[in-house]
Amino acid sequence: MSVIESAPHPTRAAVPSLAARAASVGGSPVRDILAVTARPEVINFAGGLPAPELFDREGIAAAFRDVLAETPARALQYSTTEGEPGLRSGLAGRMSARGLATDADDLLITTGSQQGLSLLATALLDPGDTVLVEDPCYLAALQAFGLAGARVVAVPGDADGVDPRALEELVARERPKLFYTVPTFQNPTGRTLPAERRAAVAEVAARAGVWIVEDDPYGELRYEGERVPWIASCPGAEDRTVLLGSFSKVMAPGLRLGWLRAPAALRRACVVAKQAADLHTPTVNQLAAARYLTGLDAHVAQVRDVYRERRDAMLAGLAQALPEGSTWNRPTGGMFLWARLPESYDTTALLPEVVRHDVAYVPGAPFYAGAPDRSTMRLCFVTQTPRDIGEGLRRLGDGLRQAQGTATSPHPGGTRLPSSSVSPTRSARPAG
Repeated sequence: MSVIESAPHPTRAAVPSLAARAASVGGSPVRDILAVTARPEVINFAGGLPAPELFDREGIAAAFRDVLAETPARALQYSTTEGEPGLRSGLAGRMSARGLATDADDLLITTGSQQGLSLLATALLDPGDTVLVEDPCYLAALQAFGLAGARVVAVPGDADGVDPRALEELVARERPKLFYTVPTFQNPTGRTLPAERRAAVAEVAARAGVWIVEDDPYGELRYEGERVPWIASCPGAEDRTVLLGSFSKVMAPGLRLGWLRAPAALRRACVVAKQAADLHTPTVNQLAAARYLTGLDAHVAQVRDVYRERRDAMLAGLAQALPEGSTWNRPTGGMFLWARLPESYDTTALLPEVVRHDVAYVPGAPFYAGAPDRSTMRLCFVTQTPRDIGEGLRRLGDGLRQAQGTATSPHPGGTRLPSSSVSPTRSARPAG
C-alpha cells in the first residue's frame, strides 16, 4: 500500500460564516405566505400582485416584435447603465406633464423599483446610519435598509399618514440620513398623504438637511378624487428628493422595469452601484416599454375600471366578514385595504387556521419597524374577481370566528372608519 493510500483523510474545515447582515435580516413573510397558499383553491388576499388576466399581452407582444424586427442588434446588445435614451425621454415627458419638470438625464432606469431602493441604500447608507420610515412601512424597504446595516426608526402618524411634527422631532433627535415614504396609496395601508402634509414634509427636509425617498408604484391607480402632487415637486424638496417609479403595477411586473429620479450627484453614485450589481437593465425590455408608452394610458384606464369594481366588492363584504369592533379604511386607489380587528385578535396567530378555510391575508405585524399592532391585516383586492372576493370574505369570516374560538358575530352595520396606522392606543378617525 502506498504512503498516499495509507494516509488519513484530511480534516474538513468549516466554510466562513455568512455576513452579519445576511444573518440578521429575515426573508419576506409575504413571500412565505404566498408559498404556503399557492394551492389553486385558496382565495388569496395576501399577495401584492396585479391581476394577470388584465396584462395587455397582445400590446406588449407587439412592442417586442417591433423592436426585434426593427433593431435586433441593439435590442439584444449591452446597453448603457443609465438606461435607453428613448425610455428615459418618454418617462421624463410623462413626469413633466404631471407637474414635475424632468429631463431624460435626471433618470436612471432600474431593474424594478426595488432595485432603486437597494441602490440608494448602497449609495447613501453606512452601517449604523439611521433611516426614518412610516409606521407601518413597505416590507421590502425594511429589508433593503436592514441589509445595509441601517438603524430603522418609525415615525408616528394617523389615518392620513405620517405626522410632520413627529417627523421633525425625530429628525432633530435621531439625525437620520433619509426618510422613506410611499405617500400615495401606501403599501400596506392604502392611505394617501394629503398635499399640505407633503409640503410640510418637504419643509422639514429642507430645514434639517435630510434626504426624502418618495416611492410611487401605485400613483396611476387612482379610482376617485384628484391627483395629489409628488413631494418631489414641493418647494424645498427639489435638491433632496429621490422619486422612485415602476411599470410593475401598470404594465407587467415580469418586465422588471423601474426608474429613479434623483439629483445629479446621488444619481451618479447609484449608477456606479448599479454597474456593480447588474451593469444595466435588460435592453430589449426597455425598448419594448418605450414603444408601448404611447398606449399605456389607455391600458391603465381599463385596469383602473376593473380594480375600482373589485375594491368596491371588498368594501361591500367586510361588514359581514370581520368581527364586531373592527375598523377599516376606504382607499381611493392602489391595491390594498388595511383593517384592524378588536384588540384580542392576533392576526399572525390566527392565520394558520384561516388558511385551512382556503383563504389568506397578510398579518400586519411584519410591516412595523417598531412595536407592531398585532390586530391588523392587509387585504389585496385587485387579483380576485368580485364573485371570488365575496366568497373569500365569507371564508375569512368563518375562519376568524373558528380560529378565535368564540361565538363572535359579524358586525351588522360595518364600521368603515380609516384605521390609525401607528398603535392601538391611537383612535381611528372618521372618514372625511
